[in-house]
Amino acid sequence: MGKPTGFMDFEREENLSSSVSERIKNYKEFHTPLDAEQRRSQAARCMNCGVPFCQNGKPIKGMVSGCPLNNLIPEWNELIYRNKSDEALKRLLMTNNFPEFTSRVCPALCEKACTCGIDSKPVTVRDNEYHVIENGFNSGLMNPQIPAYRSGKKIAVIGSGPSGLAAADTLNKRGHSVTVYERSDRIGGLLMYGIPNMKLEKWVIDRRRKLMEAEGVTFVTNADVGKNVSAEEIKREYDAVILACGASKPRDINANGRDSKGIYFAVDFLKATTKSLLDSNLADNNYISAKDKNVIVIGGGDTGNDCIGTAVRHGCKSVVQLEMMPKLPDTRAENNPWPQWPRVCKTDYGQEEAIEVFGHDPRVYQTTVKEFISDDKGNLKGAVLVKLKPEKDEKTGRLMMKEVEGSEYTVDVELVLIAAGFLGSESYVTKAFGVEVNARTNVATAEGSHATNVKNVFTAGDMHRGQSLVVWAIREGRDVAKEVDLSLIGYTNL
Repeated sequence: MGKPTGFMDFEREENLSSSVSERIKNYKEFHTPLDAEQRRSQAARCMNCGVPFCQNGKPIKGMVSGCPLNNLIPEWNELIYRNKSDEALKRLLMTNNFPEFTSRVCPALCEKACTCGIDSKPVTVRDNEYHVIENGFNSGLMNPQIPAYRSGKKIAVIGSGPSGLAAADTLNKRGHSVTVYERSDRIGGLLMYGIPNMKLEKWVIDRRRKLMEAEGVTFVTNADVGKNVSAEEIKREYDAVILACGASKPRDINANGRDSKGIYFAVDFLKATTKSLLDSNLADNNYISAKDKNVIVIGGGDTGNDCIGTAVRHGCKSVVQLEMMPKLPDTRAENNPWPQWPRVCKTDYGQEEAIEVFGHDPRVYQTTVKEFISDDKGNLKGAVLVKLKPEKDEKTGRLMMKEVEGSEYTVDVELVLIAAGFLGSESYVTKAFGVEVNARTNVATAEGSHATNVKNVFTAGDMHRGQSLVVWAIREGRDVAKEVDLSLIGYTNL
């Protein structure tokens, strides 16, 4: 333990955020890291618990508590405190292939399980992780680690999101030859086109790609396996194939007028903005603009919040975020004790920005769209909203949200963004490889396995477990790499 009284001596201090008025002028990350000495103080708050719940990563009452990667958090916190940044980096990379991603976009399950959070504020684990990895890159410690031995085995990874990248990175370091196929023009999957620039600037992904290429990984973009690249040829050419294509089929909503012009899936809205930003700094106007429009975002998750932040930067006229469920409490309820995931209301960056720009919280709870209204040219001009109330289904016992009779009201809207989650894998990919899917259209495997029904074809990430977090995708990528290595070599040290 670095400083036995650290958790008493130092208050939690997070990386500073730029003011809303400044950060909405651009699409850049807006957090300023603490200096090295301040970071040492934050690391000193780690109690080095005998039982480190922060790295547990196990479900408690349906929600994961602690880090799914089992990051060695107390160890590298102590090393930060002792000014041993190089050793801290080694410990961090033992369990996490891409700390530069998780330290930017992970909801910090580790912090929610931190012992300091029982009656105080948890350790700034995510910010500490950011410090370790960025210091590693800036100080020249993140040099290419080229395998000294090549196994002669060839592996194809289909999809370059976090699970595909983690699998490729792990297997390459093991000495196998890995080629990653990506259907888009840039690698990264949801990291590139699903997460806005202000949360994860894309040079961070490019930096990692260059490092992986220097270590021997091959990337092939604009390669849509199952369409312009033959799945059968892939299976013949490689000793093993990993399907890591994500859960990319967005969930739609069923409402009259759904075919009105001006209704888009959130993923298409976010992707178009990011691509235009990277291609031309938005000069090509090849994106779905929210400028001067009344915007409704359907869905209360992270993607919905990202849509709000992006719409605000476009210069929208107004923005409303519809959430079907009731508002969560502002503090932990008695039936939701530590170390369970805290089911509390969180105001994220996009919502913060909308509050400051428009003077009120954009979220409207227990509400959904009943009907879309269009003009005589089919352009969206309004929506009929309806209030909802929770009712228990007598047959299933499940809590269902039912319409409140007579609660309908009409609002002006020119742009609707559907952020209702994803259904599962793309059918053309699963059919091309002949792999079975389950009822949720995720690729089917035996419990605890990543092997599909097709010999030498494996799966990982959201395509396997359904829509989830980046940190879980990395864990899936590491686990499938271990299984593939075992199948090819007969043993594994991963």
